[in-house]
Amino acid sequence: MTYLPPLASPVRRIGARTFDFSRQVAVMAVVNRTPDSFYDRGRTFALDRAVEAALAATDAGADWVDIGGVPFAPGPELPAEEEAERVVPVIRAVRAASDVVISVDTFRAEVAEAALEAGADVINDTTGIHEPGLARAVARAGATLVVTHSLAAVRGHGPRTPYPRPQYGDVVTEVAAFLEERVAYAQALGVASDRLVVDPGHDLNKNTLHSLELTRRLSEIADLGHPVLAAVSNKDFVGEVLDAPRGDRVEGSLAAAVVAITRGARIVRMHNVREAVAAVRMTEAILGLRQPAYLRHNAGDADE
Repeated sequence: MTYLPPLASPVRRIGARTFDFSRQVAVMAVVNRTPDSFYDRGRTFALDRAVEAALAATDAGADWVDIGGVPFAPGPELPAEEEAERVVPVIRAVRAASDVVISVDTFRAEVAEAALEAGADVINDTTGIHEPGLARAVARAGATLVVTHSLAAVRGHGPRTPYPRPQYGDVVTEVAAFLEERVAYAQALGVASDRLVVDPGHDLNKNTLHSLELTRRLSEIADLGHPVLAAVSNKDFVGEVLDAPRGDRVEGSLAAAVVAITRGARIVRMHNVREAVAAVRMTEAILGLRQPAYLRHNAGDADE
């Protein structure tokens, strides 16, 4: 039996695009304008490379492009002004060329405000709203906010805090409770319920067993009633399961995304866009959420 998440507001207008998350899954591409991103190691750090990668992703079928200027992993602090200088030119260039949904991966209110003014539609905050001003900026712009779980947020520590041996009693129950509380906080700060997305934060202060458990029981996160973003692409939990380095995790990432969709994910954040789009569209068809592109095989007067 197909699990369908109990979405309070399944139809969402995000930027120039409308999504019916009761019947479709959005593919979010990843563009990191950082010299030290965990996956591409600076391949898209140069402005022209970042813009080129974002537009190539839209050509490959991505519904959404997520632009980041600072990695989640611990490291030296980057001033907000410099982070904005990394992401804003990419936003402007992509917005001028495409109506694709643009999100910016940031935890800073100042960066979020600059990104929204430049044309971003979504703020993807991996710290569970560390800065209240970020949610207020999203609310003022009528934009969408992704609320993500991480232990740094749970324990009130600053972003990019290391947790070498994260501990949970029941990781799914604890993540769900945190997301529910932070969604209420976002609403108290002015973000409308139909502008919220939740992300359980695969691998963010979690070990491989935690991330596998979250994937297996993702329906418990989807039961919160908000679209779930599953950021599973090329993560370390995929690598550890398959004993695969970063460049060899495509198949495992696709498998994780497909399972997440069957458990209620409605946005998947993926690096390998062409392969991800094909896997997602096939999964939608198998689940009865979309029709095939065409029907020819054994559909005419003669067998094929």
